[in-house]
Amino acid sequence: MSTFVLALALMLVIEGILPLVAPALWRDMFRRVMELKDGQIRFFGLASIAIGLALAWLAS
Repeated sequence: MSTFVLALALMLVIEGILPLVAPALWRDMFRRVMELKDGQIRFFGLASIAIGLALAWLAS
């Protein structure tokens, strides 16, 4: 369980870098995401899951 918490903490740190360093770019990115269709957002979600699983498999 501690590995999961550590992974979650690292994800939050990485996710927080862009809004901290470039808030205007982060806001613009969200505007662009809001213009995407549901299918496109689902594809990016699926791709993120697949890449994450592949990285976890390679690391183990």
